[in-house]
Amino acid sequence: MAAANLAPLDGELRLIEAAVPQPELVLERLLTELDWRQDTARIVGREVALPRLTAWYGDAGYRYSGIDNPPRPWPPLLAELKTTAERLALTSFNSVLANLYRNGRDSMGWHSDDERSLGPEPVIASLSFGAVRRFRLKHKTEPSTIALDLEPGSCLIMAGSLQHHWRHALPKTARPVGPRVNLTFRAVRL
Repeated sequence: MAAANLAPLDGELRLIEAAVPQPELVLERLLTELDWRQDTARIVGREVALPRLTAWYGDAGYRYSGIDNPPRPWPPLLAELKTTAERLALTSFNSVLANLYRNGRDSMGWHSDDERSLGPEPVIASLSFGAVRRFRLKHKTEPSTIALDLEPGSCLIMAGSLQHHWRHALPKTARPVGPRVNLTFRAVRL
């Protein structure tokens, strides 16, 4: 990877701008071609609707926050984008979680992608399309924080021990923003 490591400690965080050409056209296709759904998660013992829509595709199933995502065949567009993500991350992926943030009220809370099924040092390649949103990271034990504006067509790679030492989020914004699709490619152990 040619991009510099943006994590000051404990892991790898690399941002590749303009990784996918014509991101506006890709966004239009993702909005219409993916099977979006509104999931509910079990959080602190109660069912809560996720503040975004999701879609899961790949060769492996995945479970998080009480949500089961069975394996589903790769649509041609996602298979093509998977190839791009694999080339940039220098690894293979077998699944993708797609998130649709419909507006500034949709968000993702603080979390780490550190489920056992992702292995000891997961590599996640995140492609962004649509509205620019601020992605935040904070270290679990140190006072370090990172804020990145993820542009359409960019690829953010999180690797090494990053998921064990950092949490990340996509907070709500009061700014009027259009839809944003984020594709998080990962390798789930079969």
